Amino acid sequence: MKVQLNKLWDWKEQLQRWLIVGLLTLLVGLPLWSPPALATVVEDIPNLSVSQSTWLADKAELLSVVTERSVNKTLKQISRQTGTDVRVITIRGLNYGETADSFANTLFEQWFPTAEDQANQVLLVYDARTNAPAILVGQEAQKVLSEEIAQSIAFDNLLIPIRKGNYNEAFIGAGDRFSAVITGQADPGPPEVEVTAFSESNFRTAEETNDTNSAVLVVVLLLLATAIPMLTYFYYQRS
Repeated sequence: MKVQLNKLWDWKEQLQRWLIVGLLTLLVGLPLWSPPALATVVEDIPNLSVSQSTWLADKAELLSVVTERSVNKTLKQISRQTGTDVRVITIRGLNYGETADSFANTLFEQWFPTAEDQANQVLLVYDARTNAPAILVGQEAQKVLSEEIAQSIAFDNLLIPIRKGNYNEAFIGAGDRFSAVITGQADPGPPEVEVTAFSESNFRTAEETNDTNSAVLVVVLLLLATAIPMLTYFYYQRS
């Protein structure tokens, strides 16, 4: 009877150990099983036929509420003054094989299926996962917004501040430049790239130190090479 109880106790102890090991394994591996962030698809973007006031759709959730209101106001004013509609979309990532350019083309054709619909439209897409912008400009809109300036807005006005983590500054700056160029004002140009100036140092560089040490060593060796024979000669002469 005592032997059976011992066996039963050993069995329960082993079961407890296995349960603890299994629980620890589950807890450690749990983060690996968490689902990846969902990619953005065209269907996630509001349809213009339902919401004509879609100027900025921040699907990547990068911007503050104040920035969203500011950019929406700027783009709405551009449309009222010029008839050119600028739409800005941020996305949090794309499905495998798709790029910001392919996403922008698909959305542009879905929103504006005919050449006439596309004529006065501008679409700027920014993919936060790959840090990649894409911009499309309709044929009539190209008369006031050249390809060169459009690309500069996408790659300079956006990416220069974004590299420093300033998403709000990036999209406000892009909206302001859209407004200036399309309404006929002077192009403010892209933001300036800050160049860090390094002051001259009074300390010697490693190369300069090595060169100095080498020169001193050479001089010492030359002196020794000259002095030792002379001392040896005088020593033997006196002897």
